[in-house]
Amino acid sequence: MSVSKMDATKFYLPGDITQAQANQVIEAAVKKAVENNLLMNIAIVDAGGNLKAFVRMDGAFLASIDIAIKKAKTARSLNMSTHELSKLAAPGQELYGIEATNGGMAIFGGGELLKNKEGYIIGAIGVSGGSVEEDMSVAQAGAAIV
Repeated sequence: MSVSKMDATKFYLPGDITQAQANQVIEAAVKKAVENNLLMNIAIVDAGGNLKAFVRMDGAFLASIDIAIKKAKTARSLNMSTHELSKLAAPGQELYGIEATNGGMAIFGGGELLKNKEGYIIGAIGVSGGSVEEDMSVAQAGAAIV
């Protein structure tokens, strides 16, 4: 059997974001970015924190590629938005310094969990390229789709 004719359902983990869902999340996030005249990098990770989909809008910052991916991975690895994490990682708080672990984490807004209709985490989105508030707005628009 050729690889292109394999039944993907045999390799797919139930409860993981599908490619169709990831594409919908990206589409909603890009739409929000365009509406607000923003140039964004948008990353989607699956339930295991692995990159599933990515888009760099024309002209978006090159440095924001890695930041968007780290925001998505950070949100998924800690099961919270990176905005929530930023409060816990502030100086004097219990997670201060966490950004230096795990090969680097993003501890500012723009990473959101993606949950299915039952409330189970199926992945995460990370957005970078604007202000923290702009990144959060675009990420939340994408997350609202699933």
